[in-house]
Amino acid sequence: MVVASFGGGLTIRTATAEASTARGGVGGAPISAQAWSASAPAVAAASAIRSWGDNAATARPTIDCPFTTMKLATYRDGSRDGQLVVVSKDLSQACYANGIATRLQQVLDDWNFMAPQLETLSLALNQGRARHAFAFDPKQCQAPLPRLAGWIAGEAYPDQGKGLRERGLAWPERLSAPLLRAGGAEALLGPADVLDLRVPGLEPEAQLAVMTGDLPQGAVPSQALESVRLLMLVSDWVLRPVQQEELANGWPAWHSRPALQFAPVAVTPDELPGAWYLGRAALQLQIMRNGRKQAVLDAKAGMQWSFGDLLAEAARHRPLRAGTLIGAGMPALAKPVVLEQGDSLRIEFKLGDGPGPFGAIDMDLAESEDAETAAENDPAPDAAGDESPDAAPDGDATADAEQGDLDEAASP
Repeated sequence: MVVASFGGGLTIRTATAEASTARGGVGGAPISAQAWSASAPAVAAASAIRSWGDNAATARPTIDCPFTTMKLATYRDGSRDGQLVVVSKDLSQACYANGIATRLQQVLDDWNFMAPQLETLSLALNQGRARHAFAFDPKQCQAPLPRLAGWIAGEAYPDQGKGLRERGLAWPERLSAPLLRAGGAEALLGPADVLDLRVPGLEPEAQLAVMTGDLPQGAVPSQALESVRLLMLVSDWVLRPVQQEELANGWPAWHSRPALQFAPVAVTPDELPGAWYLGRAALQLQIMRNGRKQAVLDAKAGMQWSFGDLLAEAARHRPLRAGTLIGAGMPALAKPVVLEQGDSLRIEFKLGDGPGPFGAIDMDLAESEDAETAAENDPAPDAAGDESPDAAPDGDATADAEQGDLDEAASP
């Protein structure tokens, strides 16, 4: 990456060969820095710099950076918004971004100015040059953006809706445009948070979601895709029996949607070289329950509407604010994954070998009250209070075995 700094904190970057290849140069060939400097974005940047003239020292940059590759997360620090960290590509190291921004919302509000600085920090971290780097711990993460501007649940996979209708749910069907639902964003869980919900019928709806910058009303799909800043893995938890009741009565999805849970890391689209194309991602969604694989789903297969289509539909009559999250819905499952109290679940998007680009949702469901009460009321063995030497405490397998040996020896 070639970096040139100008007055007023402006940084203009030319693309490296790696970034150019990921974005897709002519015929897939890398674009050199010299070739990029003669391209349309570089010419526009140079023209903008010249237009500042004598005011360059105080002007704020407004040039859209063509390449941005980085992984971001939010560490817990006792506040609602947490602390922004930059994460290495292999998810092993991280460093705080204090000198640039302390919260992800700041970056989304001023993306063109802050994103290049964060990418420079990310480059230093991946090269082992970042000061004060530390081991990355997903368990310390909150949701990447702990306070969303809005959550929009989309349905880009018609087969998923078809499967719900086959299960008896009054799920609407729309063929001309994607279905959208405004969801609640009050309960946003980190990747390892325990879901304390003692209601039967809980299922994950794991899906890819995109976070946007500001998107004007009436944006077309191609314009909407340009507003995508980050990609995330999110599970939109759903209580199916409650959802069935809400749909049957025409009620909005409120009680049936208790929480959203996030993988620890949000990534820029260019962190998925060759996998992100035209608003779709060629990723494998893996779901494991209690250590056993439940499903492996292709996130690209069956996706009728791209994220550009979803965003354009969401912005048809209203603008979207920076920090809005929109999901594509879950690819169709052959068999539902219904959790019970005490279950553990691991959800991950995979791209080739190695760790998934977002990390994993690795959570536990709280034990039921009946199980906890039974554990508390289970009497402990009391050897001192037992008068009979032949009697063994209930549930003591060792004592039962010993008594059986004595009986066998005493028999003629």
